[in-house]
Amino acid sequence: MTLDEITRTAIDPALAWLPAKMNTIEARAELLTIGLQESKFEYRWQVLNDPKKKGPARSFWQGEQGGGMVTGTMTHPASKDLARAACTAHGVAFTAWAIWTAIENDDVLAAILARLLLWTEPGSLPPVTDTEAAWQLYLRAWRPGAYARGTPAKRAQLRAEWEDHHQAVRAFLELP
Repeated sequence: MTLDEITRTAIDPALAWLPAKMNTIEARAELLTIGLQESKFEYRWQVLNDPKKKGPARSFWQGEQGGGMVTGTMTHPASKDLARAACTAHGVAFTAWAIWTAIENDDVLAAILARLLLWTEPGSLPPVTDTEAAWQLYLRAWRPGAYARGTPAKRAQLRAEWEDHHQAVRAFLELP
C-alpha cells in the first residue's frame, strides 16, 4: 500500500474520528514512519521465518495482543475511553483478543489505536524535522523486539531504515 493510499483509507478517517487535537502533522509523520518501519504497509501480520505462519503482531502498525497498541490503549487512563468508543464504533468487543483479531484487517481501527498509543506517551510529539526524537518515541512506545534483542549491527540497520522511512514520509508530506 502506498503512503497516499494508507493516508486516505486509514489515517485520515482515524484522525477525523479522534478529537481534533490529535490530528497534527507530527502525528501523521509518526504514524506513517512507524507503519513503514513495522510493515512497510505490506504485511498485516508479523512475518516470521515461514511467511505462511503469522507472528504475534497484527496490523500495518504491528500491535501485539498484550502490547501497547492493544492492551496498553485499553488500560491507559489517557486512552481507554477513546479505545472503548472506537471499538464500539467498529463493532468490536472491548477485549484484547477481539481487538487484536480485528486490527489485522480494520486499518482505521488500527490507525486509531496506533495514534492512541502515541497519545499515552508524555509530552508533545517530536517536530517533524527531528528524526532522532521521532526514533526515540518509537522505541519507547512500540518497544520493538528486533531492536531490544538485536546485535549492534542489527540496531544500526534498524536505525538506518528509520532514517530512510522518516525522510520518505517528510517528502510525501512535503515537509523540510
